[in-house]
Amino acid sequence: MNIVILDDYQDAVRKLDCAAKLEQFPAKVYTNTVKGIGQLSVRLKDADVIVLNRDRTEINRALVEKLPKLKLIAQTGKVGNHIDLAACTERGVAVAEGVGAPVAPAELTWALIMAASRRLPQYISNLKHGAWQQSGLKSSAMPANFGLGTVLRGKTLGIWGYGKIGQLVAGYGKAFGMTVKVWGSDESRVRAARDGYEAATSREAFFEESDVLTVHLRLNDTTTGIVTSDDLGRMKPTALFVNTSRAELIETNALISALNRGRPGLAAVDVFESEPILQGSALLRLENCICTPHIGYVEKDSYELYFGAAFDNVVNFIKGTPTNIVNPGALQVRR
Repeated sequence: MNIVILDDYQDAVRKLDCAAKLEQFPAKVYTNTVKGIGQLSVRLKDADVIVLNRDRTEINRALVEKLPKLKLIAQTGKVGNHIDLAACTERGVAVAEGVGAPVAPAELTWALIMAASRRLPQYISNLKHGAWQQSGLKSSAMPANFGLGTVLRGKTLGIWGYGKIGQLVAGYGKAFGMTVKVWGSDESRVRAARDGYEAATSREAFFEESDVLTVHLRLNDTTTGIVTSDDLGRMKPTALFVNTSRAELIETNALISALNRGRPGLAAVDVFESEPILQGSALLRLENCICTPHIGYVEKDSYELYFGAAFDNVVNFIKGTPTNIVNPGALQVRR
């Protein structure tokens, strides 16, 4: 069977230990992304198996219908709404779900919080250009001494979403001497209170009181655009907003507008509505926004885990013993 692995930006997959699992099969790795249905269908026309790198490529009905040879999509991590499961099932394309892990994205979230709070990216960039102890954050619209940065101890950390990642971030905040407040579903707030953290009294208070606010929600129809302009406008001019989950959780253009108005004063983001993000993007031009290229899960241990599980699903499917199929009805459709 022909196997195609998509969107390996760093050309890392072939160098992973788990890559040995596919040695006996013909596999093609693509290190760049193409978006159009036409380009994708040409790239994938001979593929029996596609291995997806998270949700970097959308598999919609129009694409599935152009891939008559396709039999299996092996997802790294959890299956999301980037795959049209109904179309796959109708066309007899099985979708195998992988595994996820919270540590890498939680650690990146904390790294961004630390970096933004102490203005590290600005200091580092300016030092390379000969400016000593200059963060560059000196706009008249900013609070006094905003460029100096602040410690985290004694500040309030707001966490929206108390799943596995949110729980780890809460633990980091506690270790740094922060007051941790959680917002989310009733279940999340009860669980957070049981773990010794505060449940925010209201959504409004949550945004108003947080010095650092980080969002950890899964993207679905309910959560799309759940963070609004009004929410962001309630934040302090000294506050930091962090998003390492999904860009679509925030109302379109709300973050850019909020940062331009100075509430919140800072943002740190790892996710964008269109990826890879274009060089001239408005977020990249803002001096009070730190951006990383969606690397929350991009590190060696996570890649070994994610691709190892996906490759196991591929091998099992080829052997006739499919595993972790989320649309078993596809297996009953002859191709």
